[in-house]
Amino acid sequence: MPGLGDATRGRILFGGDYNPEQWPEGTWDEDVRLMKDAGVNSVTLGVFSWAKLEPRPGAREFGWLDRLMDLMHGHGIGVVLATPTSSPPPWMGRLHPETLPVAEDGRTEWWGGRQHFSHSSAVYRRYAAAITEDLAARYGGHPALTMWHINNEYCTYDWGDESAAAFRRWLQNRYGTLDAVNEAWGTAFWSQGYGDWDEILPPRLAHYMRNPTQVLDFKRFTSDALLECYIAERDIVRRHTPHIPVTTNFMPIWVGQDAWRWAEEEDVVSVDIYSDSDDPFGAQQGALVQDMTRSQARGPWMLMEQATGSVNWRHVNRAKPRGLNRLWSLQAVARGADAVCYFQWRQSRQGAEKFHSGMVSHAGEHGRTFQEVKRLGAELALIGGEVTGSHTRGDIAVLHDWHAWWGGAQEGRLSSAVEYPQVVGAWHRALWEANLPTDFAHPEHDLSAYRLVVVPQLYLLTDAAIDNLLAYVRGGGTLVCGFLTGVADEDDRVRPGGMDTRLRGLFGLRTLHEWWPLAPGESVEVDGFRGHLWSEELEADDADEVTPYKGGELDGFPAVLRKGRAWYLSTLPEPDALRDLLARIGADAGIRPVLDALPAGIEAVRRGELLFVLNHGTEPVTVQVPGVHRDLLTGAVVTDEVALGRYGVAVLKP
Repeated sequence: MPGLGDATRGRILFGGDYNPEQWPEGTWDEDVRLMKDAGVNSVTLGVFSWAKLEPRPGAREFGWLDRLMDLMHGHGIGVVLATPTSSPPPWMGRLHPETLPVAEDGRTEWWGGRQHFSHSSAVYRRYAAAITEDLAARYGGHPALTMWHINNEYCTYDWGDESAAAFRRWLQNRYGTLDAVNEAWGTAFWSQGYGDWDEILPPRLAHYMRNPTQVLDFKRFTSDALLECYIAERDIVRRHTPHIPVTTNFMPIWVGQDAWRWAEEEDVVSVDIYSDSDDPFGAQQGALVQDMTRSQARGPWMLMEQATGSVNWRHVNRAKPRGLNRLWSLQAVARGADAVCYFQWRQSRQGAEKFHSGMVSHAGEHGRTFQEVKRLGAELALIGGEVTGSHTRGDIAVLHDWHAWWGGAQEGRLSSAVEYPQVVGAWHRALWEANLPTDFAHPEHDLSAYRLVVVPQLYLLTDAAIDNLLAYVRGGGTLVCGFLTGVADEDDRVRPGGMDTRLRGLFGLRTLHEWWPLAPGESVEVDGFRGHLWSEELEADDADEVTPYKGGELDGFPAVLRKGRAWYLSTLPEPDALRDLLARIGADAGIRPVLDALPAGIEAVRRGELLFVLNHGTEPVTVQVPGVHRDLLTGAVVTDEVALGRYGVAVLKP
């Protein structure tokens, strides 16, 4: 199968979504002039162009796209050609209302925005296949084409009747019989037993809490239904162009897609990252998404979308300070990106996203944004030949699973303050601040290559996943698990004892007596630190090391247990304590930071033979870097130290 390297060809792809249909055609030549000035070598066309391409059912208006494809090729700019199927034309909803998604409360979601399609609608799928077929037939041989981009940010839910029928078919395929569904869902509770397949509906708005396993399966079904849509279009373009790689863009840590499974169906794994410049941990959030995407890709990946400045969907949307866009873009390259792209090329003057920034802002080519884009384009061209195709790899795996997230997020949980993404983020932040290279992995993946595996929280674990963790520790690996791990099986059935007995034996834990969730702002004292969010009343068995709670209802009970190389944390330590604990455990496992004794706010990442050093602060700093290196961005030779200014970056080659 083709891959990202077939599109990059030794360069870092640089560009973004180009929506020229929003502008008079006379603007296109000006766009190309500015693209060449900025070093743009790739644009994505057609993402939201369905109404332009098919203004009436069955009509085809390709002339404008023909001219654009030729224009891009004539100036040496490659095209990532999108299928436009994320936003059907208004005529489809008017003529075929069954293609529109239905919300949990039965309300139809109308056209006028985007993503207004039912993933299970046979009519929608037929129209989507037809426009994809014609695009692939027309442009499959065009020399500008470098990649296919299917749909955009798949995120549609649908509780309508066609979705209900598809959900039943999905359940029949998963379980086989109604008896098996009733057993898996525990329908003996609240008189929910099903006697006919037609009685089963999506978990629509109910008078009180819905069946959690039904909700869990509906989330599984939705991810699979959207994946069917992607695969159907992917297979069409592959048939026409088996040599051209195919992708679709993930949203960062998006709850609606099992991205581990989706990534297996992509030639190129791509993601959109919109970290908040006002968030003091924005850089770490970016690093988390980058690490996760690289791990899904098992190598280089594509940053499909980011913003040069402000977005338009937060409560307050600030511009990025000078230099921050460059810093975060190079951080993505350090962590494996071989493409740095944006939404969008030219900032819109109309529509819902006219206040979302673009590579060419409302200030035009003389504005600060475009001048920064030009600098970044030139720098990416400098380092592209040295970095593309090389790998970034960690000695630590953070385990993550969408099914565990879905199961733990149920309505009837013990604490709504425990949000899975925040728990994962806290553990990743601890490793990031300790400057320890980190991958992500699924709990059933082969973990043998990692010295340390951390499990921030996996409420739901399959038997295969539990056996995998035990085998990893038996094989000499070090494991650290957070609270609420191994509580339930794949059907959200609580394991006997409140945690799987195999895990309790692994951690030296005899009994989990009670869960003690903590209120917002509440903490517990542990010998040496404070814990937040959660605590547990545990009884140790044959643990080698126990750190107790101090004071309160849990005084003297274990907060942290270790048996051999397996650790269990029944609370979330405060950030500094979690960082220091994981750094100590990592050091015992033979893991060293990329650079020792880094100043605060400095990140160091190795990609291949290159060392990226990034200053996430606004003050100049000097970083100790033993040896002699050449900075690829400046050409300067540095010996034993490198000076970084505000939001500064050095890309050092020995």
